Amino acid sequence: MTDAPAGALPSPCVRLCTLNGDGLCLGCLRTIDEIAAWPSADDAARRAILARCAERRLTRTDDES
Repeated sequence: MTDAPAGALPSPCVRLCTLNGDGLCLGCLRTIDEIAAWPSADDAARRAILARCAERRLTRTDDES
């Protein structure tokens, strides 16, 4: 995760920046649109992105890459 200003949620980036066939980053499970939106997103939008990533992590199978 990268540093963020006080009060801001840090990026979920783990420096494994490769998109799979579904357009999801293999490291953080964000879409390219979510990655691009992150720097200007407020905390509510960031929480929504993190929630979608968490859901993807739960429904992901080991053979998805």
